[in-house]
Amino acid sequence: MEYYLGVDVGSVSSDFVLLDKKHNVISKLYLKTQGQPIRVIKDGLKLLRDKMPSDGCVAAVGTTGSGRDLAGVMVGADIVKNEITAHAVATLERVPDVSTILEIGGQDSKMIIIRDGIVTDFAMNTVCAAGTGSFLDRQAGRLGIPIEQFGEMALKSTTKVRIAGRCAVFAESDMIHKQQMGYDPEDIINGLCEALVRNYLNNVGKGKEILPKVVFQGGVAANVGIKHAFEEALNCEIYVPEHHEIMGAIGAAILAQEAVESKGRTNFRGFDLVDMDFKTKSFDCNGCANQCEVVQIVADSEIVARWGDRCGKWHNALQKKKQRDADKAMA
Repeated sequence: MEYYLGVDVGSVSSDFVLLDKKHNVISKLYLKTQGQPIRVIKDGLKLLRDKMPSDGCVAAVGTTGSGRDLAGVMVGADIVKNEITAHAVATLERVPDVSTILEIGGQDSKMIIIRDGIVTDFAMNTVCAAGTGSFLDRQAGRLGIPIEQFGEMALKSTTKVRIAGRCAVFAESDMIHKQQMGYDPEDIINGLCEALVRNYLNNVGKGKEILPKVVFQGGVAANVGIKHAFEEALNCEIYVPEHHEIMGAIGAAILAQEAVESKGRTNFRGFDLVDMDFKTKSFDCNGCANQCEVVQIVADSEIVARWGDRCGKWHNALQKKKQRDADKAMA
């Protein structure tokens, strides 16, 4: 059996998925990155290897997310794509009549506008954490409420409470103030959900034509309080797809399958890469006035990738060396 691997490495979480040829999800993982992408990539692949059927093999692998380049080098990706493309591909495959995608992750959020099956516009917010999952996690911890119960409590609200949502610092201060005034936790939590949605629409959604069908995905889509707040603000039904938390990884796997079908082979390193020692090193290039910081990825003492040189000097030199080594191996 051939399976297609998708890896989405983000700043807060990293997602892994195995699809079959018909794009059914065979196995999936949702792990905390915790500032250690190399470790979490290796851990994720170990777990997937143990879950994969004994007669299965990885026929293609794709990476996406903020750590997509690093992940791509480690796993030997057949395709490395940005989050906008990966999310759009997965959503169109799952929900063909989608017009608007709302995606809120742990550290950033995005909106993708689709018309007639084509991405026509998009926006991302990476400046303020007030509209992201990490902010909700932090406030849930401060209130002593499990994040899994956050949405359900918001739906029990009976009194409207407006929380300042334009800034994470102001929002937290306003929540404390509302607590001191004696508002019920349910009302404060609902006010926070509404503030997050208001902040998202005023920033990420500014100037965008939001039309149904609206699909909500990302880790925060599991929060029914946020979903309800979006439905009230947009006055339409919000659809949360199955596997909403790993849509980026699903899109990467689908794109990888297409890439391998086109070129006829995969670059996947194999699961043995979990035993390799990957390190990131850097040096300053003094070749010109730019003085670029060149980042190197080293696997078991071998340099496998270089980034950061604006002129491409170091990257191109490495690619030429790889080609020479490949030619020698084939001779």
